[in-house]
Amino acid sequence: MLQIIKNANVINEEGQLELKTIVIDNGVIQSVTDESHELPDQGSVIDAEGKLVTPGFIDMHVHLREPGFEHKETIESGSRSAVKGGYSTIACMPNTKPVMDNPETVALVLEKARQADMAKVLPYAAITKNELGRELTDFEALKAAGAIGFTDDGVGVQNAQMMKDAMKKAASMGMPVIAHCEDDSLVKGACVTEGKFAEKHGLKGIPNESEAIHVGRDILLTEATGVHYHVCHVSTEQSVRLIRQAKAIGISVTAEVCPHHLVLSDEDIPGLDANWKMNPPLRSPRDVEACIEGLLDGTLDMIVTDHAPHSEEEKAKGMELAPFGIVGFETAFPLLYTKFVATGKWDLSLLVQRMTSDPARVFGLDNGVLKAGAPADLTMIDLESEKEVNPDQFATKGRNTPFTGWKLKGWPVMTWVDGKIKWSEANGFE
Repeated sequence: MLQIIKNANVINEEGQLELKTIVIDNGVIQSVTDESHELPDQGSVIDAEGKLVTPGFIDMHVHLREPGFEHKETIESGSRSAVKGGYSTIACMPNTKPVMDNPETVALVLEKARQADMAKVLPYAAITKNELGRELTDFEALKAAGAIGFTDDGVGVQNAQMMKDAMKKAASMGMPVIAHCEDDSLVKGACVTEGKFAEKHGLKGIPNESEAIHVGRDILLTEATGVHYHVCHVSTEQSVRLIRQAKAIGISVTAEVCPHHLVLSDEDIPGLDANWKMNPPLRSPRDVEACIEGLLDGTLDMIVTDHAPHSEEEKAKGMELAPFGIVGFETAFPLLYTKFVATGKWDLSLLVQRMTSDPARVFGLDNGVLKAGAPADLTMIDLESEKEVNPDQFATKGRNTPFTGWKLKGWPVMTWVDGKIKWSEANGFE
């Protein structure tokens, strides 16, 4: 089925907006041409009316909760939320129940994603059995089942020898190790970052070094093993500094950052509302600036959401007892567009690159680009549309966001996956 998207504003190689016509055939981009070019006289035509069309967003760090925590999210509800937020590809973490530490659970997730038929779902598998840090999983069997990398996200691998063994094994297979960096001995019983907010409310704080110690350790292990090492949800100035230094001497490290660590600090937390509780926690303004600088100079390669839905009952337990995490799919682009692009601080092309081609490059994916021959994974965005964040309108089961009531611009209005419209503002899910 031939599709033609006309009057689409696309970002050209110089980072400027240019009106183009995009022709899609059989799920693949056939051409991205000037408006003056002769178009096929058949197929369906969509008039973008000058709206921005980008490659579909790619989120390499999400929690879909299934199997085991379907009251928080399912693969179907999560992937629906993803396409509503403009994401065509998402990579889900293995801290489910059972943990994705065996081929059967990986296969289950892939089958559920196929049935949902929304975003492309790429599963990570656990580094250690049951994410307990005691015994490595069967990397070969997990790769054969469809895992794209190995991580114990949700907990840090505490034993350095275990991490080194995992890196050696992954390197021998050409697979990445993705690390949640957290030294447990420094964080037990803590719920927010060390700082003024923690002191004011008498809470135990999570120190910056709890993250950075693991980042530094793992960089040295990466240098020793040659693995592709990827750092999850960077939040501290120290981590950014260590990653920048490692990259400068050629160590194979890449890294990600979340929207909330770019726009919020612990000084923004209004009170003991657990919708502001996430791990890593909101850090100091200095850390926020370091993360922004790291994203701009390429030290941090990509933006991820760490989409982490929880039930309202769980989040109602308060700052100390509620689980860590916030949802992110449906607010990520408008949040960053409003905060940084609409204010002139960032180029639009940089934001789109960090959400599309950069994650594709780091993880060797075939999408994330808008050119002939690429999968027709696309997102259309109305940069002028301004709406208030209303969790009751989310497609995710989670309502846990600190951004309720924020007025944001730049909302996705249509998402294609392999040439099929999966969601549009006009018609909903298709």
